[in-house]
Amino acid sequence: MPQVIHIHPAAPPKPALGATCNGCGVCCLAEPCPVGVLASRRRRGACAALRWSDGGGRYVCGMLVEPLTALGWAHPGPQWLNRLIGAWARRMIAAGKGCDADLLVQPAPGEQRPY
Repeated sequence: MPQVIHIHPAAPPKPALGATCNGCGVCCLAEPCPVGVLASRRRRGACAALRWSDGGGRYVCGMLVEPLTALGWAHPGPQWLNRLIGAWARRMIAAGKGCDADLLVQPAPGEQRPY
């Protein structure tokens, strides 16, 4: 059954399976990864740790850039702890290893997206 996800209009198109991640957000908007399950406290729906970067024009994983905030801390916390959790998360989600989202992305009826 098709799943509808809402993607930021400026998000780049989903890369091919195995290609370098470009921050399209499709995988995290469809469901959280195992690290995202911990951060989101849910197994379905968009990952709560996913962040939109206006400056980068892409989605980023909050568990990589500000883990304590993504986990719900009211303040950023000590930098050493952010670095430690971020390094753990980077390894757990295999960041930088390529797109592993075997998902077919289609625009909504009437939407003009370059997929």
